[in-house]
Amino acid sequence: MADEEEESGPLVELGEGESVEGAPLARVTSRLHYGIERSEVVRRVGNVEIRTPDGPRTIEDALAESDETYFPKKEALEATLRDVVGRGPVSTSDRAPDRDRDGGPDRDGGQ
Repeated sequence: MADEEEESGPLVELGEGESVEGAPLARVTSRLHYGIERSEVVRRVGNVEIRTPDGPRTIEDALAESDETYFPKKEALEATLRDVVGRGPVSTSDRAPDRDRDGGPDRDGGQ
């Protein structure tokens, strides 16, 4: 029965749009061991670009805007980074969020 499930293909179809630049935050933070100092985070993964609502951004640049110097748990590092870069959805294209696919105003009256 397990073979039948594997042969049926993926359960989620992937879209055909532009790929999103930057790595998912959880993927990067899962590579580290905690408690960890900010300087060690920067040394190990500071040059990695993560996905943010405003586009990719390096971890080093984001941490430079925070006063935190030590992260006892993965969740603390992720919360600090999200406080800096934002918590909204990651844009998958260059089009404005209030426009529909053809570039015109969206149907609910956006400009």
